[in-house]
Amino acid sequence: MTAEVGTPRAVRGVIVAVCLTVALTHVLLVFLHVAPANTVTQRFNQQVNGWVFPVFEQNWKLFAPDPDSANRRISARTASTAPDGTVQVSDWFDLTALDESAVEHHVFPSHTAQNLLRRAWTAYVESHGADDRTRSERALMTRAYLRNIAVKRVTAHRGGTFRSLQLRVVTVPVAAPGTRQAVRQVRPAARQAGSSAPSAPSAPSADTRYLPWWKVPSDDH
Repeated sequence: MTAEVGTPRAVRGVIVAVCLTVALTHVLLVFLHVAPANTVTQRFNQQVNGWVFPVFEQNWKLFAPDPDSANRRISARTASTAPDGTVQVSDWFDLTALDESAVEHHVFPSHTAQNLLRRAWTAYVESHGADDRTRSERALMTRAYLRNIAVKRVTAHRGGTFRSLQLRVVTVPVAAPGTRQAVRQVRPAARQAGSSAPSAPSAPSADTRYLPWWKVPSDDH
């Protein structure tokens, strides 16, 4: 009888010990991921990234805030083959506008609506660079992740079937203090006071990036 009672207790003890070990390991690795660069994070960078990405990815750093310095609008268009064999390309569909409409006027907006598409794009850029070449398994994963998000949103709001998809990303840097965009509201006041409007450099221009056409598996939509 004592042995029967002791065995479940021993099993529970092992389970608790394993859970605590995993939890503490997770906290430690995430801490190293968000901590400023140091000898420890550099030495174990591969192990930390292997644990954190992609499920536990964090978009913040201890002691070093990294606010987004640009506004991006991500759009998608699709291509399908007509019965006569011709390729039909759709108009651009604004994916960012969907996020904005889901967040606007909501007291508690969805975390997914705010960050899913943006973080998917950031992960894609970090793993592909500017030439859109896939050089690692992580790059393949981030490309598929971004593609799947776009496919699901286009399918949900437009319907239909398509065989390929292309993304367009328009990046507009946030205007720095002193640019024409930033002083736009100052000029009327300057005119009323009888003084000349402050001179300022032009705000940075937008950059448009077109990604390659990606094939869409038939079971993805």
